[in-house]
Amino acid sequence: MEASKTIAHEIGGVQNDSLRFGLHGVKSDIVEPHPLQSAYRSTKNTQEEIGRKILANTYGSALPLKMDLDRQILSRFQRPPGPIPSSMLGLDAFTGSLDHIGVEDYLNDPRDSEVFRPVDMHHGMEVRLGLSKGPVCPSFI
Repeated sequence: MEASKTIAHEIGGVQNDSLRFGLHGVKSDIVEPHPLQSAYRSTKNTQEEIGRKILANTYGSALPLKMDLDRQILSRFQRPPGPIPSSMLGLDAFTGSLDHIGVEDYLNDPRDSEVFRPVDMHHGMEVRLGLSKGPVCPSFI
């Protein structure tokens, strides 16, 4: 049998396709884009844990488990990748994030940016079905 004459694009378990996903930067894997993002994320996680403990102490341990299952179910419902993004309205209503005004509500939506590359629907479905590796949308690497 002849040895394969193709070179694999996979290095260290990550597919490196610069034409499809852009150049990969190591700094983006280590450091968040802004220092307040890590503080905001840790504060949000702490508040969620405190809320779960209060619910478990008040209503029993089954309610936080049921809420986790509901959150997992609602986070799965998405539109196929394409020009219309998923709004995740059910998950937003469940988590209560509809009541909060975030930065994305009064600043520009990242999808309206000039550097946004449109989603390749076929590649997005391949990633979702596990047939291909890489991010669904190359603009948010």
